[in-house]
Amino acid sequence: MDFTFVGSPESETFGWFSRGLREVMESQGHRHIDETDGAKLVFNFFPRGRPRPFRRRAQAVFVCAVTEFPHPFTDHIAQGYPLLPRALANLAVGLVPSGPGDPDAHFITMEQGHYAVPGNVRRDEYFRQVYARIAPMASSTLVIDNLFRPDLPEELWRGDGITESIFRAGRKLDELDLLPAPFPMDELLSPRDFRHIKRLFGIGGLSYGNISARYDADRFWMSASGVDKSDLRAIGRDILMVTGYDRERNCMTVSHPRGVEPRRVSVDAIEHWMIYREHPRVGAVLHVHGWMRGIPSTDFNYPCGTRELGRAVADIVREAENPSRCVVGLRNHGLTITGTGLDEIFDRVEGKILRTVPMD
Repeated sequence: MDFTFVGSPESETFGWFSRGLREVMESQGHRHIDETDGAKLVFNFFPRGRPRPFRRRAQAVFVCAVTEFPHPFTDHIAQGYPLLPRALANLAVGLVPSGPGDPDAHFITMEQGHYAVPGNVRRDEYFRQVYARIAPMASSTLVIDNLFRPDLPEELWRGDGITESIFRAGRKLDELDLLPAPFPMDELLSPRDFRHIKRLFGIGGLSYGNISARYDADRFWMSASGVDKSDLRAIGRDILMVTGYDRERNCMTVSHPRGVEPRRVSVDAIEHWMIYREHPRVGAVLHVHGWMRGIPSTDFNYPCGTRELGRAVADIVREAENPSRCVVGLRNHGLTITGTGLDEIFDRVEGKILRTVPMD
């Protein structure tokens, strides 16, 4: 993986951190390049409180913002999270003085995840831990593109009993009022940066959770990205038929009615596809940004829409006593819940979902 540094890494603290990053990255076989073109990982350095956006040219580029956070750093949402979208970054690293030792490195993800590497460890161990936090996320593979085909059978253009269950589930999801992010992106970003993010990632608006239900052995209905979950009605726009995963093109294949300009399917379609493919008895999958007590969870905070997160969830579903009725925690993010149907899922988890996702 080629990586580069941009922004202002010349300050004493940033210089020390960039040298350590370069050493550990190169020791792991990655290559530093001077140009941003061709870099898979971009470290964007900027002074405290002055985020500088880096506008990547492709979805596959991973941007890690590096700055200094205020001291004392006591609230990662209020003190750190706003810098992440303003820098157009996938991950933010904030350096915080920790007394006589090296600065603590605080990591904040787009899913509100927060964890830290303490500065009171040996230098080699410090950067080993920093690398262990960044590399798996930066090397993960997003599956958010869609290959659309206007071949949905005409008898399904107005939906069916399964899409009716998705409509009911969307109403229930809206009633839960569980939000994935503490701030509205369109208010945090300039109009230019918000348009850039929408264009790059196909975002149609803020979207809270997603819903899918099996149609047959190979296909499933799923909510679209960025739609109002309280009113999932239009086939091809609010609800889409996912027919598979095209590995060569790294995209989900989607069937829609002729004459309809389809929306992109939810970013978590690859995860749902993995579950349905392996477990024939799973009839529905629900994703919410909440938590439940006593559940197994993924070990790492992979970004949504990556093959790696999908595999991590699928591994836990496989080990469950009953894969068709299980709950999986997505570390620092939310829940994936399988069931025989969406009504059955909501009946099973009613009153058990906690609004606050534990962070570590």
